[in-house]
Amino acid sequence: MVQRLVHAAETLESRDRSLRIVAVADTHSRPHERSAERIAALAPRAILHAGDIGDLRVLEDLRRIAPVLAVRGNIDAGAPGLPDTMTIDIADERGAFFKVLLLHIAVYGPKLRADAAKLAHRESASLVVCGHSHVPFAARDKELTVFNPGSIGPRRFQLPIVFGIIDVSRDRVDVRHVDCETGERWLPNAPAALAPRSTKN
Repeated sequence: MVQRLVHAAETLESRDRSLRIVAVADTHSRPHERSAERIAALAPRAILHAGDIGDLRVLEDLRRIAPVLAVRGNIDAGAPGLPDTMTIDIADERGAFFKVLLLHIAVYGPKLRADAAKLAHRESASLVVCGHSHVPFAARDKELTVFNPGSIGPRRFQLPIVFGIIDVSRDRVDVRHVDCETGERWLPNAPAALAPRSTKN
């Protein structure tokens, strides 16, 4: 029997001219010891978790910083109350102006999977936030921006321990990574920027 995927839709209200969101993924029950401190210092409006949460107390700890929107990863099959995919409308007093698709697995190598692209286009999303690979990157593919915040969980191979920042306004959206160990901006890639695309009413 094929399990039906659970989809959720949420809205984040922008109280000022811009909205700051932190994106994390792949905590595997053991977020880095400095992750809460680093994230709290950025005063995000919300935190997105792109799956492979592990112990759900991870989400409880993040909620002490900001509201959390999370989806299941492949290790979270038994987690109650979590959707598999989520769309998040960013809105201000004039209405929704930008949409994010949050899911765990969205890419194959550096390319956006066809099923993820199809869902993003169907939902009129402009930004896809995903996890799974632990590899931080920001790229354009299939007319969408794809953002993997990397992992703040146990280190895999030589990959950095990082999370993402998404700054959203009506004029632009910027994404970048922060090194959890140093608190500094993580490169090598230049930040991706995109113009918001209007969502369907």
